[in-house]
Amino acid sequence: MESSKATGCRAPEDPVLCINDCDFFDSAATMNMSSKCQKDMILLKKEHANLAAASIKDVVRRTSSSDESELALTGAAVASVDLASQISQEKSKEGLKKCTTCRKHVGLTGFNCKCGDLFCAVHHYSDKHNCPFDYRNAGQNAIAKANPIIVAEKLNKI
Repeated sequence: MESSKATGCRAPEDPVLCINDCDFFDSAATMNMSSKCQKDMILLKKEHANLAAASIKDVVRRTSSSDESELALTGAAVASVDLASQISQEKSKEGLKKCTTCRKHVGLTGFNCKCGDLFCAVHHYSDKHNCPFDYRNAGQNAIAKANPIIVAEKLNKI
């Protein structure tokens, strides 16, 4: 067999993971992102552009008074912040399931805690991940709801 220098071929480099930490491999053609992450980014850019265009139209319509135009500008800023928060929430919902503490891939075996996070088998106990959920008050409230106070009517003595 010929050596790689003689044929001019290079051995492929080790695969590199996506910059969005989605456990898929990236490529230089997709800006160091997996194809899924690149498609999501393109869709988000289109949505953001549509929102910006809509907010600009609102600003143009409300140029009759300066107060209304200031309100429209602040509304556009708030809308862009809302869009960013929606994007981050959708990313976290759509992403692969990973432990919040150690970032280990958990798949179907992940444990949802009452604090709202997902954990692996090691970190699913509340003392292992410093859970902010107040189990004591939750237990007291559950007992209070299950056992209402019953007061009987007083009897007249004869």
